[in-house]
Amino acid sequence: MDLLNTLVDKGLRRESPTREEALAVLATSDDDLLDVVAAAGKVRRHWFGRRVKLNYLVNLKSGLCPEDCSYCSQRLGSKAGILKYTWLKPDQASEAAAAGLAGGAKRVCLVASGRGPTDRDVDRVSDTIKAIKEQNEGVEVCACLGLLSDGQAERLREAGADAYNHNLNTSEATYGDITTTHTYADRVDTVHKAHAAGLSACSGLIAGMGESDEDLVDVVFSLRELDPDSVPVNFLIPFEGTPLAKEWNLTPQRCLRILAMVRFVCPDVEVRIAGGREVHLRTMQPLALHLANSIFLGDYLTSEGQAGRADLEMIADAGFEVEGADQVTLPEHRVAAGGGCGSHDGAGCGSQEDSGCGSHEGSGCGSHEGQGCGSHRGGGVCGSAAAPAEAPETAPAAAGNGPRPDLVAVRRRGAGTDLAPNA
Repeated sequence: MDLLNTLVDKGLRRESPTREEALAVLATSDDDLLDVVAAAGKVRRHWFGRRVKLNYLVNLKSGLCPEDCSYCSQRLGSKAGILKYTWLKPDQASEAAAAGLAGGAKRVCLVASGRGPTDRDVDRVSDTIKAIKEQNEGVEVCACLGLLSDGQAERLREAGADAYNHNLNTSEATYGDITTTHTYADRVDTVHKAHAAGLSACSGLIAGMGESDEDLVDVVFSLRELDPDSVPVNFLIPFEGTPLAKEWNLTPQRCLRILAMVRFVCPDVEVRIAGGREVHLRTMQPLALHLANSIFLGDYLTSEGQAGRADLEMIADAGFEVEGADQVTLPEHRVAAGGGCGSHDGAGCGSQEDSGCGSHEGSGCGSHEGQGCGSHRGGGVCGSAAAPAEAPETAPAAAGNGPRPDLVAVRRRGAGTDLAPNA
């Protein structure tokens, strides 16, 4: 296809495709899908080889968020039966992070629900960052705490944070349909604050919320303009008890086309497959590694992911290798432009899901999914850890497409519980 040859040539030159070309990728047929993956894979391998960066999420505070993001299980009014607990102590968070690092993760993403952190919250997270870095030499730490106030990004940077995640999630035109308690401009402002503080910016999107192809292209081009070092691509996890519980709009093929489009628009940026890959890509996950160079290991914020061991086996079986702590994630020209992991002055090193104010389960630092009360040992759950939810009776769709609530499992292990994490 002439289109794919053009897009590969542009990707190798770091040249942006046109909007029409990006839309054309999303409109390709299933018959052309492998050609699309192969073409985008050339761009991915040119800038990132066959390396896969592993990131690990630690949900510092879960549930009862005051924001109304429709996709989020932690939102105001959510009926999803997720874990709810207040802030983990630094040693608890560090212990949770250690499990992911032992499993091969290079970056730890510290996420907390809420509109944004208070200054006291920034102190808490700063202590946690220091605890993790003291015990794990060379680890990257990304914070994802919602909307930032003036000076907070600088304080996180001083504490040792390398990156900050805050996703745009969807296009500016449709943002008000998804969230009403803050604006698209608020999110852009927080990404700018992270840049200005010398943090490596991480910002991405959530696909599958009923958006159009034009909306997807709009948000990805907006991300290119913001120039984050990493772009997490979340696929909506339709949690029961949230307004988007019935939005099952994605197929594995659609997800692959979206990832390919993101790679063509952001050729030299860390593209991360975030929340929802197990639910929507399913057995096609290995193909997605030809498009994205980064994934989350194990579980997400409030949902369970694929077993950590299965993640590692998938990477090896697909002919890829886990990126080591001594390897630089981003291409040399981006590192040289800003130092460390970013392309911006003073950036840290390396580059993920979004929580805080409107994050999707795995997003960002890139994710959707809070807070609470009580002092349950190991994380402050209100009362004892909730019993595992009964398995849904819905059978897998015969053709592999359609609603798959059987694949959505609420996280009942790891941070905030007494059970070992999945890493």
